[in-house]
Amino acid sequence: SNCSLQSYVPALFPLQEKYPIKKVLVCTYQAISGAGKTFETWPEMIDNVIPYIGGEEEKSEKEPLKLMGQCIRVPVSNGHLGAVFVEFEDKKPTKEEMINIWENFSGRAQELNLPSAPKQFLHYFTEPDRPQIHSERMLEHGMAVSIGRLREDTQYDYKFVCLSHNTLRGAAGGAVLLGELLAAEGYFD
Repeated sequence: SNCSLQSYVPALFPLQEKYPIKKVLVCTYQAISGAGKTFETWPEMIDNVIPYIGGEEEKSEKEPLKLMGQCIRVPVSNGHLGAVFVEFEDKKPTKEEMINIWENFSGRAQELNLPSAPKQFLHYFTEPDRPQIHSERMLEHGMAVSIGRLREDTQYDYKFVCLSHNTLRGAAGGAVLLGELLAAEGYFD
């Protein structure tokens, strides 16, 4: 699983079933670990923001064909943040409906109670300054997705912010969780 997609696609997926999505714009703010680096190996990243990640924007546009966006590298060790703008096809949900869908979403990993699966996959925060990298990236052992700042938008229907741990929820943890799911579903029998 793509680590940048893990910061926002889980928030869009449960909405899509009841409220088909027409268009999405996402800007991701990605940790340096997503480049396979640390502050020790990439000192020019300290106290800096790099507004370009080679190949990432093209990859983000090709993988989920409905999405358009921009990818920016930011000076945090782990945690990808996504600023999401979404427009729905016909019927627009209320903010309360969206939050209710997020808070009550349970995927197959939760249904099977898989060892690496977060008990609650999506967490919505009402505080205007959340989610934050330091306080939310390790939520549910780094396997949950944090959502906040849901509000109406002037060009899209809504905008909100999502956060995930790019290593634990992304590539490494995502691979472990997928292996657990395949085993639970009998694919290794």
